[in-house]
Amino acid sequence: MPKRIETVVFHDSSTPLIGGVEKAGVVVVGNLELIGNQLRANALWPLTFGLACCAIEMMATAGSRFDLARFGSEAFRATPRQADVMIIAGRVSKKMAPVLRQIYDQMPEPKWVISMGACASSGGVYNNYAIVQGADQIVPVDVYVPGCPPSPDALTYAFIKLQQKIKHNKFGKLIELKPRTVEGASA
Repeated sequence: MPKRIETVVFHDSSTPLIGGVEKAGVVVVGNLELIGNQLRANALWPLTFGLACCAIEMMATAGSRFDLARFGSEAFRATPRQADVMIIAGRVSKKMAPVLRQIYDQMPEPKWVISMGACASSGGVYNNYAIVQGADQIVPVDVYVPGCPPSPDALTYAFIKLQQKIKHNKFGKLIELKPRTVEGASA
C-alpha cells in the first residue's frame, strides 16, 4: 500500500489548483496565535511622524532603492487610526510631546513604536531644556535605531527586528470579556 502524504492547503476560489491538489482535502490549522502573529508581522502599516532630518532617511526607506514594501510595509499612513507602527524620526521638543502622546493614544491596539536616530532615542546633541531626552519618556519604544542620521538600511533592519519581536510575542487576550452586571438586581 503506497504512503499517503497530506499537505495543508489554504485555498480560495480565485486561486488555481496546482499539482492535482483537490479542494475537498483536510485543512489543519495550527496554533491560531502563531498564525495571527505571522499576519501582524508581515502587514505593518507605519505612521509618519517625521520631526527633523531623520525624516528624509525615513522617506528614502519607502523609495524604490530601499523598498520597505518588500517587508510588508507598503504605504505610510497619515492618520493614526490606520497605522500600527509609529516611527519617531527626529528630535522631540517639549511642545511636541503632548501631540506625540495624543497621536500614539489614537492608534488602535496592537501598536508598536520605532525610535529613529540619536535625537529621538536619547536627545542626541541637544542636551537642553527644550528637547525631550528620549521618546521613551512619552511613549513605550519597541525598537531603537542608532545613528545621526541613521541610514535607510538601519530602518529596514529595525523593521526586521520588530517583525521578529511580533512573531515571537504572546499577546494573550487583547479584549477581555466580562459579564454584565445590573445594579439592584437580585440573584
